[in-house]
Amino acid sequence: MIKTITVIGANGTMGYNISGIFASFGNAEVYMICRNLDDAKRAVNMAAKSVKAEAIKSNLIPADYSMLENCISSSDLIFESVSEDIKIKEIINSEIAKYAKVDAIISTGTSGLSINKLAESLPASLRTNYLGIHFYNPPYSMTLCELIPSSYTNSNILNKVNNYVTEILYRTAVVVKDSPAFLGNRIGFQFINEALQYAEKYKDNGGIDYIDAILGQFSGRSMAPLITSDFVGLDVHKAIVDNLYINTNDYAKDTFILPQFAFNLIKNGKLGRKTNGGLYKLEVSDSGLKKSLVYDINTNKYRDKYKYSFPFVENMILSLMNGEYAIAFSILINNHSIEAELCLEFLIKYVLYSLNSAIFVADDFQAADDVMANGFNWCPPLAIVQALFGVDNFRCLVQERINHQILEHIDMDRLFNNLNTSTYDYRRYFKAKH
Repeated sequence: MIKTITVIGANGTMGYNISGIFASFGNAEVYMICRNLDDAKRAVNMAAKSVKAEAIKSNLIPADYSMLENCISSSDLIFESVSEDIKIKEIINSEIAKYAKVDAIISTGTSGLSINKLAESLPASLRTNYLGIHFYNPPYSMTLCELIPSSYTNSNILNKVNNYVTEILYRTAVVVKDSPAFLGNRIGFQFINEALQYAEKYKDNGGIDYIDAILGQFSGRSMAPLITSDFVGLDVHKAIVDNLYINTNDYAKDTFILPQFAFNLIKNGKLGRKTNGGLYKLEVSDSGLKKSLVYDINTNKYRDKYKYSFPFVENMILSLMNGEYAIAFSILINNHSIEAELCLEFLIKYVLYSLNSAIFVADDFQAADDVMANGFNWCPPLAIVQALFGVDNFRCLVQERINHQILEHIDMDRLFNNLNTSTYDYRRYFKAKH
């Protein structure tokens, strides 16, 4: 039983959010370790707020690094959630190793660093107890939990954690290989970063808000891709795609190159929602009136968002509103405006990259569906195949719409012969909204 947990780095957004999950769903006693006690006390309040449960505060114990020994030595699970810097994480692991019980589970919340390399910063006797437990933000509403064993991880430990996050924390657990960015972020940020590249390519058409208008909620996601990047933070976005560009070598490698304008925003501290200024910016007047601005790539200044009106979008939204899904997707396929063709191209490439990545990073295509539905709240790839009228029609669309230089690198038969039907209903993801 996992009854006592230490979270190291609990003052960070994921640190306090996950502490709240452990304390509420898991009913565990959670030591929340921060640099100082004042930060830890604030983190306790944030953790309770994140799960909408003030009552869990009695389970949350604020602590600082001077209390590390007492916290770790009494914990069944140690969860490291410090910054995404492998050297810092290795230092923390060396501290954990001094005090952890021989049967304690030791884990990292990294979103993409090598679990094998991190495991090797522990003594051999503890490496078998170590794995990655990757939650998605915000974990209260995004139920995905990727479990990443290293080559040293004991299978009993992996099974124990899998049962814990599934049965006790009510997560959707997906076991993935120790591969850059794992599976969800690899798929999601391939899409998001390519959308960012297209914003630069189409900067004369409007750029950032132009691409988001083409790939809005009507296209099968809860949030447009570049709004998602702003929510995550451009600095985090950069760290993920840089890692993928350096450490992967598939046909989509160049889609992980961060555009120069995004690099400049990061350099100037414009990181997104957390700095109220990134790709988008919220302006509040003296009277309290809120206005959303967008970064204009051409002028390097913020401007009012444009109200784009693309006929295919308006007609799709009307059909979705009436529950006429087949008509909505027919509109998308048969409209040959540049915007409709871009939207369909992105959806097709998303399916191809999701399934192709699942081959190398997970055990089956279902994993790609699970990570995208529960980690991003996007329509999962297998469900999009169904939405676009099934496997045979989808394969025809691939041949018609996708550059053959890409298709040379994809084994279509391996992807689509005997493809399972999605367990997810595509209708819940395609919203009658811009």
